[in-house]
Amino acid sequence: MATIYQTAKYIRSKSAGPFWFTIDIFCDGPERFAEFKNSKNIRAETFARIYGAEPDQVKLFFVPDINVIKISIPRKNPQGYRYEKDMHGGQQYTLILDVEL
Repeated sequence: MATIYQTAKYIRSKSAGPFWFTIDIFCDGPERFAEFKNSKNIRAETFARIYGAEPDQVKLFFVPDINVIKISIPRKNPQGYRYEKDMHGGQQYTLILDVEL
């Protein structure tokens, strides 16, 4: 089965404030967007498990006008925490690259 890495046009993550980070998955057209949207693994439960969050805290947005899936996840520690390794959230997307569609 194909993974997010193999199928997405572009993936990025970024800080969404001191308590959240957001992952954007850009799809190459409406057909690919529908494939992601209908996948059994593109669900809050999947991302909650990967990032150690509660499923009801993960926010998932499907934006068909621009073929993008947005995933907002609470940070385990606030941005700027003493042992922060990714202050701007730019590397957080790497954990989902192998999720199968």
